[in-house]
Amino acid sequence: MKIIDDKKKALQELERISERTSSENNNEIIANVEKILEEVKKYGDSAVEKYTEKFDGFIPKPIQISKVELKDAWDKTENNLKKSLEIAYERIKIFHEKEIPKSFTIKGKHGELMQRRWMPVKNAGLYIPGGRAAYPSTVLMNVIPAKVAGVKEISMVSPGNLEGKINKTVLAAAYLSGIDKVFRIGGAQAIGALAYGTKQINKVDVISGPGNIYVTTAKKLIYGSTGIDSLAGPSEILIIADKSANGSQIACDLLAQAEHDPLASSILLTTSYDQAKIVLKEVYKKLEDHPRKEICSQSIKNWGLIAICDNLKTCIEMSNQFAPEHLEIITSDPQQILNDIENAGAIFLGKWTPEAVGDYLAGPNHTLPTSGNARFSGSLGVETFMKNSSIIQFNEESLKFNSQDIINLAASEGLFSHANSVKIRFED
Repeated sequence: MKIIDDKKKALQELERISERTSSENNNEIIANVEKILEEVKKYGDSAVEKYTEKFDGFIPKPIQISKVELKDAWDKTENNLKKSLEIAYERIKIFHEKEIPKSFTIKGKHGELMQRRWMPVKNAGLYIPGGRAAYPSTVLMNVIPAKVAGVKEISMVSPGNLEGKINKTVLAAAYLSGIDKVFRIGGAQAIGALAYGTKQINKVDVISGPGNIYVTTAKKLIYGSTGIDSLAGPSEILIIADKSANGSQIACDLLAQAEHDPLASSILLTTSYDQAKIVLKEVYKKLEDHPRKEICSQSIKNWGLIAICDNLKTCIEMSNQFAPEHLEIITSDPQQILNDIENAGAIFLGKWTPEAVGDYLAGPNHTLPTSGNARFSGSLGVETFMKNSSIIQFNEESLKFNSQDIINLAASEGLFSHANSVKIRFED
């Protein structure tokens, strides 16, 4: 993990970190994913089975998890964990219910009506990762906004282990969330099945949920025929701290991000050189007996950074340029800094708000823009699973009053029939 006390060099390092996946040569991955998607589109379930056996080591038969198995997973979950899942579910639901967009109507002075009407998509597909860890929290964060939006049919896919089993707590979260259709498949083949449909898996309108580079590439390739939430990259955290912050706590927060993935990035911007040294020492101390030491070590070594800034204003400037997925502000007055933050997926204020609070049960969604995308996008939410229609109704008076302006604008674009479609209504 590097300590840099030069602003120019720190900005260069932040840019390198931000581009850590885009700089890779993904041509081979794209070609492989294109082949998988093409076969799934053509051969359906047999292609899904073929690639699941190839990549995950088992044939997904039956491909769907039964309702009995879902209930059994819930029943066998420890009561303390059940309670925690239920609390998280309720908090996330309450927050997302506030996100529901409202339809509206405007009535013009000549009697014309203009409306925007919001409607849920018919069905949605949720991708829940497996691999290095199990993510029941991701089940809740994807299902709840879809349910709140009013989506009637929700299908969940998640890769099984070598025995074809999905993590019990993931299944318990699916049961709690009310998902009936859960399929033991992952990877690009699962995205293809959701996008194109098979005999056993219905085609969906929107796919949400994070995944590895193959899943993300598949989502990118099917976008246009099927909606997606975002193209999420490896996770990242940036912490702005002054000398009042506790170095050991900061080290824990940095490692909490590093343990996700070798490509995860953990960054500290601090105004204190002494604090920088303490944090660095604490990071390596806590790594000694960390259960995910290998993953954390790769992340910290390749994508970790501690930058020493002259003042908090410089910290803010550098943070806004990086546009982090997660931003912690651990200073004596975090609210004052918040006013100047322009780009961040989620912002955590003060020493009592570690990023884990948002990951699990605060309420806001933990699916957030990465790799600088917070400059122009936000978190997954209810609108991800909704679409809107414009509704327009003019009467004779309102069309007559506006007719010449419509004709003028159509003529300016050289569109004769546009203008004529208005004129013809008054010829008689």
